[in-house]
Amino acid sequence: MSIHLFDLTGKVALITGGTHGLGMAMATGIGNAGAKVVINGNSSQEKLDEAVQECKSKGINAFGYLFDVTDEVAVKESILKIEEEVGAIDILVNNAGIIKRSPLVEMEVADFKAVIDVDLVAPFIVSKHVVKGMITRKSGKIINICSMMSELGRNSVGAYAAAKGGLKMLTKNMATEWAKFNIQTNGIGPGYFATSQTEPIRVDGHPFNDFIIGRTPAGQWGNPDDLQGAAIFLSSKASDFINGHIVYVDGGILATIGKPANEE
Repeated sequence: MSIHLFDLTGKVALITGGTHGLGMAMATGIGNAGAKVVINGNSSQEKLDEAVQECKSKGINAFGYLFDVTDEVAVKESILKIEEEVGAIDILVNNAGIIKRSPLVEMEVADFKAVIDVDLVAPFIVSKHVVKGMITRKSGKIINICSMMSELGRNSVGAYAAAKGGLKMLTKNMATEWAKFNIQTNGIGPGYFATSQTEPIRVDGHPFNDFIIGRTPAGQWGNPDDLQGAAIFLSSKASDFINGHIVYVDGGILATIGKPANEE
């Protein structure tokens, strides 16, 4: 198999929520494969600028655009601006997401809706406005960042699981409608990763850390860079006949029912 199958030189990739964590890791991988990387953020211009500079320090041709992925007017205007200033978007990674932890019986409806808006409605909005150019060009890659919660439930993350389960099915429906235009729509479902957000619970003896280590056949948390291969593959020519699939990068969690606490 030729390495050129994975070469993204000349491509433009938009990664929403790409200023840190898993989004930044995927942006870095796609950029290192040759693509121009457009990072979207919504929290602050300063944070966005820092992310762009981090990419540039690694030799990546990077750009930053600040907009709210739940605001259709802002999305439409930003997509037009990106395509005018950077180039036609060949790769879209719908990564922006939030989580609000609460038992469902105690969760405010406004909080439930906020999670659905960012994690499910926003990928629809951004894809809707990016895919129009892809349809015209008859070429494109869309990657929706799903989750193990696209398949499983867990206490206190009901809104997140509902959104990510919906995103899995939205991915399949996007593939159904857009494959005929030579557009491949797939998803990545990350497992549990070592990020700044999980750092407080990734210590020996912490119940959740012990649970994840024991529940994951690989016996460890994922490194954010472990997502780069899947992101490059689904962005590249190597995945040209793959449509509507979710690639779970989870160290094997979804492959097993688990093991008793006292089993080695």
